[in-house]
Amino acid sequence: MSIVKKFANQCLKNTTYPNKPESWHVQGMLKNKSNQIFKFDVRGMSKAGGNRLEKQGKLNSRAEKMVFETTTHWVIFDTLEINKYIERHNITDLLFENLISELEWNIVLPK
Repeated sequence: MSIVKKFANQCLKNTTYPNKPESWHVQGMLKNKSNQIFKFDVRGMSKAGGNRLEKQGKLNSRAEKMVFETTTHWVIFDTLEINKYIERHNITDLLFENLISELEWNIVLPK
């Protein structure tokens, strides 16, 4: 099962998928968390050298939330807040740990 389907099945309700390739992968409401519909970027991570993993994103993405998968959780960040963080710190490489501790809007959902 793809990471998008796995996230959608475990965490979302009222899901829809784009009809053509988009910067978002699934749209829906977070189960038991919100009645608001969001567009999610649910790309997987890839090896970046050594023991590092990376996930690429676009500043002009139409996704409202970016999803990361760990072995035990789904971690969701607000893309607008990520973009502001990038501008404020003038950086392009972000560390996951920094996003968890420094961004105000994030949700951690158990798998």
